[in-house]
Amino acid sequence: MGRSRSRNAEASGLPPSTPSRWWRLCALAAAGVIVVVLAISYFSKTGPPTTSASPSSRAPESGCEDAKTYAACLERAQAGDAQAQLRLAEAYDGGEGVPEDDAAAAEWYRRAAEQDLPEAQFQLGTLYDSGKGVSRDEAQAMRWYRRAADQGLAGAQYNLALMYLRGSSGQRADASAAVQWLRRAADQGLAPAQYNLGVAYQNGEGVAKDTGEAVRWFHSAADAGHPIAQYHMGMMYAAGNGVAKDPAEAVRWYRAAAERGNADAQNDLAVMYDAGDGVAEDDAEAVRWYRRAATAGNASAQYNLGLMYANGEGVARDRTRAYVWLSVAAATSGGTTDRSALERVAAGLAPSARDAADRLAATCRETSFAECGEPAL
Repeated sequence: MGRSRSRNAEASGLPPSTPSRWWRLCALAAAGVIVVVLAISYFSKTGPPTTSASPSSRAPESGCEDAKTYAACLERAQAGDAQAQLRLAEAYDGGEGVPEDDAAAAEWYRRAAEQDLPEAQFQLGTLYDSGKGVSRDEAQAMRWYRRAADQGLAGAQYNLALMYLRGSSGQRADASAAVQWLRRAADQGLAPAQYNLGVAYQNGEGVAKDTGEAVRWFHSAADAGHPIAQYHMGMMYAAGNGVAKDPAEAVRWYRAAAERGNADAQNDLAVMYDAGDGVAEDDAEAVRWYRRAATAGNASAQYNLGLMYANGEGVARDRTRAYVWLSVAAATSGGTTDRSALERVAAGLAPSARDAADRLAATCRETSFAECGEPAL
């Protein structure tokens, strides 16, 4: 029974050439580089894609760092000090020293934005993008993103690119315009922009397809610690796509992404240990990484962990746990995993043992894989 890599790797070692993939990658892409403003998930499989993210930089100290200085901050903001207006907006935005108030935050961001402060313009754009403190208005979001982007703010350039990519304000998607803004943000070292620019070159969206350029931008993002870019570098080295095939280098990049929590990379790293490909064969280490990915919801890892229990590889043979993980994998994947292994394991279980395994599998799914009978990680 062969091991299953992630669904992406199973197909071709590369992500599918669909524009929607750009969106599903943006939130996790932002980790460690920019602060996510809207709650989006790389693992989300349903619903329309959304933006976006904001820079983590804050305004200089402006006299309203805590509740004791709020009056001074308000006075300076009311007198027209743009930095104080921005800091006051941030205070209302996060409930720092004052009660959280989205509408007040929007008003003070607006005052600072109208004085051409790019950070405030950007933040006001994110509010219109999300409908936080104001009515959601994509045209206004794009307007304020553009004003900040024109002043060179990388986060605004990135979010503006995302709006062009998806199409907004009654406009069709414009991949070429998206790439132009991605490039400007990427040139400033913004890792999510570098990653998505790599995707554009890889898929030929808005630019001519160029695997070499894709590798270059993926590498830049990966070097900056972007976990999805690291994962894709691993896939490219594993497949020899755009680079010389190098299993050891694939392992290095898979590990970097896996240690940052990327479940696809955790599964593929486990496969490498399982097969002794690019690293010494180590079934126990394979089980460890399969387990981490499985409890994160990766269907391929759940299936693979089930096989390890079924065969007693890297872990004591346990038909009950094998059945649990193989059945959980079938549910997680929507039934796309191979059911023959599950059927063989089920045939070896007594009816009472199978009933117990079904109950544990149900608990596993209901608890989002937190209670599946596995030891603590």
